[in-house]
Amino acid sequence: MSVTTKTTGREARLARAARPSGPTGSGPVPPTAPRRRPRSAESRRRLVALTMLAPALLGLVVFFVYPLVASVFYSFTRYNQLQEPEFVGLLNYRFLFTQDPQIGPAVVNTLWFVVILVPVRIVCGLLVAGLLSRAKTATGFWRTLFYLPALVPPVASVVAFVFLFNPGTGPVNQILRLFGIDGPLWFNDPAWSKPSLVILGVWVMGDIMIIFLASLLDVPRDLYEAASLDGANGVQQVRHITLPTIAPVIGFAAVTGVIAALQYFTEAAVASGVASGKATIGGGTAAQLGYPGTSLLTYTELLYQHGFANFQFGYASAMAVVLFVITAVVLVFTMRRISVFRPEES
Repeated sequence: MSVTTKTTGREARLARAARPSGPTGSGPVPPTAPRRRPRSAESRRRLVALTMLAPALLGLVVFFVYPLVASVFYSFTRYNQLQEPEFVGLLNYRFLFTQDPQIGPAVVNTLWFVVILVPVRIVCGLLVAGLLSRAKTATGFWRTLFYLPALVPPVASVVAFVFLFNPGTGPVNQILRLFGIDGPLWFNDPAWSKPSLVILGVWVMGDIMIIFLASLLDVPRDLYEAASLDGANGVQQVRHITLPTIAPVIGFAAVTGVIAALQYFTEAAVASGVASGKATIGGGTAAQLGYPGTSLLTYTELLYQHGFANFQFGYASAMAVVLFVITAVVLVFTMRRISVFRPEES
């Protein structure tokens, strides 16, 4: 019995001695194979995000970054697309700010549309949305009726309005004559041409009206019920509940409206051409830029005139750069001044 036990213990010690041990001799170390370093989860997420954003980033570079850089470059040159660009330094900007006689009326008209057209569209769109949100019957019909004009192409709507407001044969003045009112010349009168476009802008306000309507329908009804129990009337409810709740939507409409007004082109250009009896938009002997007079001459229309009618691409690029800078400054100023774009204080 003792001999067998000694033999077994000796064999176990020999087996342990034959096994490889670790650095401290505490135990065996299994054979190791070279391991690949796995890619971190954060890197994989970034790669997936860049892959998904690649089409948008490519479009941003091709259609925004490159044209912006090219415009800045050409703004310092004399360029007509027929000859190589000739560097002229700040000559284009000097002529823009000190010598161009058409810049003054164009800037004044553009600012007029910013100050008048944008607030009028917002107020009218908000009022119509408020009425539609309280409609009890035929709500779908009325919403469709007020939204349909926004689907009309801008050129078609301008042509239709010039016909409707024709001082001699238009139905608007004919209806006014039935009430003994002598209608104005509308698009043929410098004093009425811009207000006529404001009326057109109100008619096609369905784009912002539908946004206001969605925001009004999203206001909790419980707030109105609680305010009614506290004795608040309709005006107080609108002031303290409706407007603060939809303030972000109003701010969005104001910012996008200002940007669109600074680039106001199609309606003014088409109205000038159609009202003057000329079909040409832009340059040429058949066009009357800003007709009547210069009342409808906007900054972007003048930019188009210099770039695509007179082939002064260097000067047009300088105008485009200035417009971009002004739009960016106005956007930053507006977003800083409007409280809905500022982070809430803790």
